[in-house]
Amino acid sequence: MRAARVTRTDGPRSLEVGEVPDATAGPGEVLIEVRAAGVNFPDLLLTQDKYQYKPELPFVLGSELAGVVREAPEGSEFAPGDRVAATSAAVGAFAELAAVASDSVFPLPDSVGFAAGACLPMNYLTMTFALVTRGQLRAGETVLVHGAAGGIGTATIQLAKALGARVISVVSSREKADFVRSVGSDEAVLVDGFKDAVKELTAGVGVDMVVDPVGGDRFTDSLRSLAPLGRLLVIGFTAGDIPTVRVNRLLLNNIDVRGVGWGAYAMPREGYARKEWDKLFPYLESGVVDPPVAGTYPLERAGEAVALLEERGVLGKVVIEP
Repeated sequence: MRAARVTRTDGPRSLEVGEVPDATAGPGEVLIEVRAAGVNFPDLLLTQDKYQYKPELPFVLGSELAGVVREAPEGSEFAPGDRVAATSAAVGAFAELAAVASDSVFPLPDSVGFAAGACLPMNYLTMTFALVTRGQLRAGETVLVHGAAGGIGTATIQLAKALGARVISVVSSREKADFVRSVGSDEAVLVDGFKDAVKELTAGVGVDMVVDPVGGDRFTDSLRSLAPLGRLLVIGFTAGDIPTVRVNRLLLNNIDVRGVGWGAYAMPREGYARKEWDKLFPYLESGVVDPPVAGTYPLERAGEAVALLEERGVLGKVVIEP
């Protein structure tokens, strides 16, 4: 099979695409013919040796995919020919075949294309966990979303709207503002001066929740944008800098900072990921959740596709089609 492998960690453009031995299914695994694979920020970090998980070189990059079942273990719910999405434990998706643990494989509605399906497992399952389990979002609340034009951001917009929230997106350009409105955001503000813009939009009250996959120097103003009893969800640090919290701010304003570690929570809980997928499934069937695909790239251009995340110009999600 053909695959995109990390053979040295000097960036995404060093990915090597070529023939490797076919993936084979072990006990309890489903063998999937990959039709599309989503590109995520950890993929970029893995090519730079900056991610907390450090697989032994060489390894096939990619953590989520959509495709068709070729082989399934006896007694599983899957059979050859089934359309599925899956998460591949951080590696293995950028290939023509992938072997995935059966509890990380999910049925894909016929109405959802493979490119869109490959955008779902990482971002949308992360954000159902973030918004509902960690954030305890309620209908009628207001959510402020940083990095709103990216994969996590667009997932947040669509799911928060499905849950009955008002969404204000923080973006870096007018083009991105138009884009996030097109995927469901109620309002969009530019990152420069976002705190004052949010104050005006909320009549001085602030927002009930901030979703922050960016980190960096906007963190303090995010805390200042929270209403009393507001929650800031820490998703990641695409800005590179990990901010610190002056805990007196939490005490004085009765606000929370909550970490969101989807994988750390879901992996030791057998069946949890599937239960979350089942919550997502009706939104997929109805079209309320419809991941925006920024572009599709052949496997031979996988390095170029991953490098786009470094340039921070992606609107939605980039997908590789082996």
